[in-house]
Amino acid sequence: MDVTALGGLLLGVGAVVGGLLTYLGKRGENALTGYSSLTNDLQEERDRLDRKVNELNTRLAEQAALRAADQAEIARLRGLIPPGGPL
Repeated sequence: MDVTALGGLLLGVGAVVGGLLTYLGKRGENALTGYSSLTNDLQEERDRLDRKVNELNTRLAEQAALRAADQAEIARLRGLIPPGGPL
């Protein structure tokens, strides 16, 4: 095998390896982009769920305040009933 043929063979192998490395690099880039997109989606979902939890906690606090007011009203009304029941 002469030098020209060996050089051509090495050039061909180099081109194939270069193409393979480019392909693998692009796959890695696509994987990183997909990972970033997934991370952003998860963060948005977490933020949305945090807002929903805060809203539900606010509603729960409102309901607890109404319950406390109802309990106070029941206690007040019970205090109006004479001992031994109504006459």
